Amino acid sequence: MTAEASRQSLVPVFLACAAIGLQAGVALPLVPLALERQGSDNFTIGVVGAAWAIGMLAFGTRIPQMAARFGAVPLIVVSVVVGSAVTVAYTFTTSPVAWFVLSLLHGLAGGIPWVVSEIWMNVVVEEKRRGRVMGLYAMLVAVGLALGPLVLQVTGVYGPAPFLTCAALALLVAVPLLPYWKTAPAIEHTADSGFAIVVIAVPLAMFAGFVCGLGEQVAFSFLPVYAVGAGVAAETGALWLSAFVLGNVILQWPIGWMADHYDRRAVLAGCTLASAVLVGLLPMVPAQSPAVIGVVLLWGGVSFAIYPVGLALLGQHFGGGDIARANTAFSMLYVLGGLIGRPLTGAAMDAIGDPGLGWTLAVFYAAATLAALLALRRRG
Repeated sequence: MTAEASRQSLVPVFLACAAIGLQAGVALPLVPLALERQGSDNFTIGVVGAAWAIGMLAFGTRIPQMAARFGAVPLIVVSVVVGSAVTVAYTFTTSPVAWFVLSLLHGLAGGIPWVVSEIWMNVVVEEKRRGRVMGLYAMLVAVGLALGPLVLQVTGVYGPAPFLTCAALALLVAVPLLPYWKTAPAIEHTADSGFAIVVIAVPLAMFAGFVCGLGEQVAFSFLPVYAVGAGVAAETGALWLSAFVLGNVILQWPIGWMADHYDRRAVLAGCTLASAVLVGLLPMVPAQSPAVIGVVLLWGGVSFAIYPVGLALLGQHFGGGDIARANTAFSMLYVLGGLIGRPLTGAAMDAIGDPGLGWTLAVFYAAATLAALLALRRRG
């Protein structure tokens, strides 16, 4: 594929990823805030939020095989239709048990557009531009995520309206991909290869995916709850998420440029170290102070960057069918981070109060920093 063809093939998937971000930005705060309003404790909120991850992990290993068999676009279209229907189902009940089941079903379908689009990008992008392309991808997702809470200012955060809006937005993901139904890049699948092989081959990148997933998913589940507990309105708490992802919009391109011009392990170490410092500062900044927005914005920017830098590390090591498997494993570890991090953080917040959010995340960001620094001591 020529450089020009590569760039053209990235356009529809970039648009789809922006739509994924918009839909997620609307969806992610809804269930945590509704459960908080009903009086559920933080541990329950974390467990329900983790159900999406369980569904994704249960089905994730099948995604490369299905994408190779049915094609990238048909598989994505079916998955967003199913996900939209599940989102509508949330409006028929307020039971935490029912929402756990619905979140589980949503995870089965919801991981497909995300994983397949990342495989698509890593298959076609040139190595010398990989860091910037992955940074641009993360930035477009962040734009959507940042706009999502603004949509909630119109629909409100409670009742059926935001869920129905979210279901409609999910269908937008398929629109830019439809013209590429038969011409999307082919995704290879090697049936006799295991996922453990690709995880062991690039342990730093995989651990980065895990830690990034833990930090981001905890933020989206608990940052609005943290804000409400600190005395701000629920709508304002949702806007904290806009600040969180606005940092991504600002910082992804320069960090992606750095990942293309410097050792990606060093760039990763810088992102994780800065994230650890910022979440450590969060409990020390008054929630009513404008400074808290600055902390959240910077934390969002540098912590989001862990993900595309990790993807770039994957792409420089794998090709062919291996990249599909590696991308899927990376995404599943991202999800596993949220599965572990949300109940763990919820329990920490129940035990020691709001500081449990920042202190829990700081431990994992610091561990990733140590792993990246140790990796730098090795050649290559």
